[in-house]
Amino acid sequence: MTSSPPPPRTRGPRPAGTDTRAAIMTAARTEFADHGFDGTSMRAVARRAGVDPALVRHYFGAKADLFAAVSGLPGRPGVLIGALFEGGTDGLGRRLVALFFSVWDPPEGRQRMRALIAAASSSEHTGAGLAEFIASEVAGEIAPRLRGDDALLRAELIGMHIVGVAMGRYVLRLEPLASADEDAVARWLAPNLQRLVDGAP
Repeated sequence: MTSSPPPPRTRGPRPAGTDTRAAIMTAARTEFADHGFDGTSMRAVARRAGVDPALVRHYFGAKADLFAAVSGLPGRPGVLIGALFEGGTDGLGRRLVALFFSVWDPPEGRQRMRALIAAASSSEHTGAGLAEFIASEVAGEIAPRLRGDDALLRAELIGMHIVGVAMGRYVLRLEPLASADEDAVARWLAPNLQRLVDGAP
């Protein structure tokens, strides 16, 4: 009596009972920490997680979406910022401040910000990855929409204004910035952001 040959091995999703999404996120954290945002590919994440690359895209979409999920962000900054431009550039500085407060000022947002900065400070590659991500998602989204000279420089300055306020308010907790209400911060920050948007010195 001859035994039947074993069934052929096939590639595909991880076996049932395994948390595929968690495995992808763990692999992505390692890849981003080791290689930064620009140096990480979706294929490398899939290989480390032991899944097909299509599964990474199925769960997370684009690489920027994956980085946002791994970093604990509520969404891609570029998508959120892009929506603000639908109303034109008039008053954009104030809308940027309002978006900043809506995302980061709730308790869970403050915790995410502190965790994000701590992770960025923990290794050179993680910090570089965050910088690359900000450049791609914030400056990369804003710059093409700005008129006038030095659009990329102005876009990066907008991003750094926002990052600087976040550091002072949520991580370093500098007073009176840490306890100031949205209107007080917007009164001073929004006009500076608007000047960068408009290209006015």
